[in-house]
Amino acid sequence: MLCHYQFTLMAKGFAPIPPPNVSTSFKRFKRTILDELKGLDDPRNKREPKHLLSDIVTIAILATLCGADNMVAVETYGREKQDWLASFLELPYGIPSHDTFSRVFAQIDPEQFHGFFLRWVQQLTVQLDIKIINLDGKTARGSYDRETKIKALHSVTARAATHHLVLAQQRVDEKSNEITAIPELLELLDVEGTIITIDAMGTLSRDCCPNYPQWGRLYPGTKRQSRQPT
Repeated sequence: MLCHYQFTLMAKGFAPIPPPNVSTSFKRFKRTILDELKGLDDPRNKREPKHLLSDIVTIAILATLCGADNMVAVETYGREKQDWLASFLELPYGIPSHDTFSRVFAQIDPEQFHGFFLRWVQQLTVQLDIKIINLDGKTARGSYDRETKIKALHSVTARAATHHLVLAQQRVDEKSNEITAIPELLELLDVEGTIITIDAMGTLSRDCCPNYPQWGRLYPGTKRQSRQPT
């Protein structure tokens, strides 16, 4: 799928266009994202927009997967890949400007977009036949602010390592730890039929793996500490 081809930003420009034999995957990608976009309200309902919401959101997602971290980079990605994007997007007026991307995303309901994105990722999870999901906690580098005494951002991430795909993330509450965040993260995913791996933190308590009738019973493994010769 998309991430399998390691779309990354290179020093001299964007990564090369994927080979033609992935056209079926991209048709599936278009179908799933358009299906889920039906539940996302277009905030530009007061006037007739030139650019389709589906085009704007799709380009932004692909650009972000490639490393774009602002709307200028999103527009640049779109213009660099316009011929390829036009093979599965409508683009009636070409690539939107970075101002258009900014205005649209500033008006989109965050809760709606969050729901849309989770549903879309769940569809990809099913279509990619993901069998193993890895859960791991990480602290965001540089997120601690000494002056304002803001603690570092810690989150638990669900990854499909085989596909290089992040499925979901759950922030860890400042007064809690990963054990309480893991059930909340699992609630975001359709994990039926998959194997969930958790690091040593998950073996400290059964609370991180409660019984879910729709999934079956989850059993955290134990990690033995081996003695190393001194």
